[in-house]
Amino acid sequence: MTIFTTERLAARELMPADADHYFDMMGNPNVMNPIPREVMSREESDAHLENFLNTDMSQTDTKVWAIEIKDGKEFIGLCAFLKNDENEDEIGYRLREKYWRRGLGTEITRGLIEFGFGKMGMEKITADVDTRNLNSVKILEKFMSPAKEFFNDSDDCVDRRYELFRADWLGR
Repeated sequence: MTIFTTERLAARELMPADADHYFDMMGNPNVMNPIPREVMSREESDAHLENFLNTDMSQTDTKVWAIEIKDGKEFIGLCAFLKNDENEDEIGYRLREKYWRRGLGTEITRGLIEFGFGKMGMEKITADVDTRNLNSVKILEKFMSPAKEFFNDSDDCVDRRYELFRADWLGR
């Protein structure tokens, strides 16, 4: 089921058929290290995907969906809404490496923001990023303002929190 679309992309429910491409992303150090997260084995990746497949996203604050290019119908990454450590709405995204540098990260970020404000009724959206993840920093700075920097104990890095308020988005 499609959740929302952008010009080139569709966010949809995850499917068991996504497993190979999911592992292509989760097992790739070029994708995982900038987050920073550990690279997953095939077994870990399959279990991680299975956990999302067994979660009723309508019953949780965390919403995780597949991203696909509309024409191709192939899993190219993940997008998500979750709650940060201050219980604020947060967006996240991750793309398979072969889909980098095509403007897709910017496009899915815009789509998440539009969906969050338009369909989910959010008043504020945040995003946390490791300050060394320069590609994601560039994407977030197109839409959001830096709010604070802090040491992220669980990921052992310095994160920057970005935020965007509905009124600012609608006033653009």
